[in-house]
Amino acid sequence: MTISPAQGDWVLDTCTLPTAEQPIRIAEFDRFFAEFVHGTDRPSATKLNLHIAADAEPAGRDLAARESNCCSFFSFTFDTTATGLVMQVGVPAAYVEVLDAFAARVTAVSGTRS
Repeated sequence: MTISPAQGDWVLDTCTLPTAEQPIRIAEFDRFFAEFVHGTDRPSATKLNLHIAADAEPAGRDLAARESNCCSFFSFTFDTTATGLVMQVGVPAAYVEVLDAFAARVTAVSGTRS
């Protein structure tokens, strides 16, 4: 498993999304992080919770579904908690390094901290 630094630090070289479309997807995630993520927490090494605005759910679900199609190891769930809407990103243990890079990207773009 190799992470491609040229593609946002969390895109695997085995990603099935065509190379030309990868920067577009990264930009979509960056826009989502910047506009809708207002906090994060990491309940385990394989899970990352993104605390998002309630009106972000449709966009988050769409982005999650498209990402799961090209990187099937990602799982995305949405849950309403006492503090608001949470988009949970999960990976198998073999992909913790990818989730680490994904979390770092969220923090860098949204300005939030775990």
